[in-house]
Amino acid sequence: MKILYICTHNRCRSILSEAITNHLAGGKIVAKSAGSQPVGEVHPLSIKYLEQNGIATSDLVSQSWNEFEAFAPDLVITVCDSAAGESCPVWFGKSLKMHWGLEDPSKIEGDEEIQAKAFEHTIELIKKRVNDLLSISFETGDKLGLKSELQRLGAVG
Repeated sequence: MKILYICTHNRCRSILSEAITNHLAGGKIVAKSAGSQPVGEVHPLSIKYLEQNGIATSDLVSQSWNEFEAFAPDLVITVCDSAAGESCPVWFGKSLKMHWGLEDPSKIEGDEEIQAKAFEHTIELIKKRVNDLLSISFETGDKLGLKSELQRLGAVG
């Protein structure tokens, strides 16, 4: 299965989701991330807290969703509310689209301890969702069944 995580700027939540999914899935899922209006750089705290969790960051890039037409994702998951409300490119039409909203830990103000807690909370939430996702049998290509299972796990779509 191929998943494309979408967030407006593709610098934090979608990046975290991509890295954590690839780390936990062991090749069962191939995850990428993109933004509708990417800023072109990964948030430095995203890199810091992923690395502290032993998750590879060397391949992470902030990029546009226009780069992924050839990727042909089976599933597109928006992780921020603004991206969920945007019109997606036509080529997403064949992909199942779901929303797993996440609060942006890079927007949390405070000292280093507060920021660390925000990132760790988001990372733990993503890990739980990915582990739940890995418990679903999506080998059959049954989009309706996959959608139902994702909704059962809390996704909206």
